Amino acid sequence: MGYSSNIREYDPNLDGRGLKIGIALARFNQDIGEGLLASASATLTRHGVAKEDILIVSVPGALELPLVLQKMARSGKFDALIALGAVIRGDTYHFEIVSNEMAAGITRVNLDEGVPIANGVLTTDTDHQATHRMSEKGRDVALCAIEMVRLLKAL
Repeated sequence: MGYSSNIREYDPNLDGRGLKIGIALARFNQDIGEGLLASASATLTRHGVAKEDILIVSVPGALELPLVLQKMARSGKFDALIALGAVIRGDTYHFEIVSNEMAAGITRVNLDEGVPIANGVLTTDTDHQATHRMSEKGRDVALCAIEMVRLLKAL
């Protein structure tokens, strides 16, 4: 990135060859989840991750993601994990509870297990916002997963 010619730095490495990636997909708001998954999967394979090195597991909703991600991280089978889903605001406080607890759980698993987890769970006010963001977010989390694996290995 060129911050300083006298300081060593790591440039982003988006080479997915040889990486094993696990994807946990929340089925609630299924159309959004499938859009996220299509984008993430296409990006992973475009960057060299073999289809046979991607495992997709689904869970009922966003609150179930941290537990399955923890199990996947502890298995030692994955270089990185990706969480996908959508929590869309309704008329009750439930949106905040689900969004906050899901995100905190994913962060805790990430730090406790030392396996990078790219959080691609959209938290939006409307279905339209989620639909509008799903392709870009799916791509972004796939790239994040690859980059974080390479960075952690380099460090």
